[in-house]
Amino acid sequence: MEELQKINRRNFIKVGGVASAAAALNINSLDAFANGRLQKLTILHTNDVHSRIEPFPMDGSRNQGLGGTARRSALIKKIRAEQENVLLLDAGDIFQGTPYFNKYGGELELKLMSQMKYDATTLGNHDFDNGIEGFYKQLPNANFPVLIANYDLTNTQLSKSTQPYKIFKKGGLKIGVFGLGIQLKGLVDPKNYGETQYLDPIAIANETAAKLKNDYKCDLVICLSHLGYAYRNNAVSDKVLAASTKNIDLIIGGHTHTFLDIPEDVKNLDGQITTINQVGFAGINLGRIDYYFEPYKAKKMKVGTPYLINNKLDA
Repeated sequence: MEELQKINRRNFIKVGGVASAAAALNINSLDAFANGRLQKLTILHTNDVHSRIEPFPMDGSRNQGLGGTARRSALIKKIRAEQENVLLLDAGDIFQGTPYFNKYGGELELKLMSQMKYDATTLGNHDFDNGIEGFYKQLPNANFPVLIANYDLTNTQLSKSTQPYKIFKKGGLKIGVFGLGIQLKGLVDPKNYGETQYLDPIAIANETAAKLKNDYKCDLVICLSHLGYAYRNNAVSDKVLAASTKNIDLIIGGHTHTFLDIPEDVKNLDGQITTINQVGFAGINLGRIDYYFEPYKAKKMKVGTPYLINNKLDA
């Protein structure tokens, strides 16, 4: 399939049928990559899959025939066969949306994510729909960590089941990943989140990102955010987070079901670039961002390439 071709000199900034967001990839950068002087990291991501196991039915609706975990799994497997360093991440709301959740309570969703070898996820508000006890019950089916830095779960059943961040090592690179969740009060029934305490996401993000970048010397810092892309009011969103923090290279967002054709760059408090990406909902898209690191220079280049999950992937 054309959209799955390996990146070469001709299609370097166009993969998956979506134009690159990184005009900074010049001919010298391409030569450096060809000569093996650039280290590449491929980040694949989803958000708000909402228990969409099968493709949308062919019923004339806007999303008919789109999505499906079998297709996503096949695509991920093919990309991993082509790329050496891959991280697969999710930005929350794994649960709720189809009868699969009503019947199995999230078991199938987590088992399928484990089979696809997700590296990490964060907590979305709908992941509390069966209460903390319901989420805790399904955790043995998840072979990946749940990252959440701004929920204090000390007095809940999840007190030892999540962690604020995790550092991944890929091909000599260190990637720090942490999670942020939305304010649950007013959004989720209080009995479902119990004594979960919401902490200021901007303060926590600055603290956590500084630790990952400065103390642990991570080459890339990623935030898995279920805050939402943007709002008309002053609520904390990914755009507000990016502009109000330092040391975050990439925000993989969720909650607002926003389809971004290309990643968006926002200047942070240091005047550096924080990139935001979100790929809609229901597994309709698989997000992809490739980072290229040049040795001995504080320089990162990126290419954003989302894939549409449709019946063309059935071949």
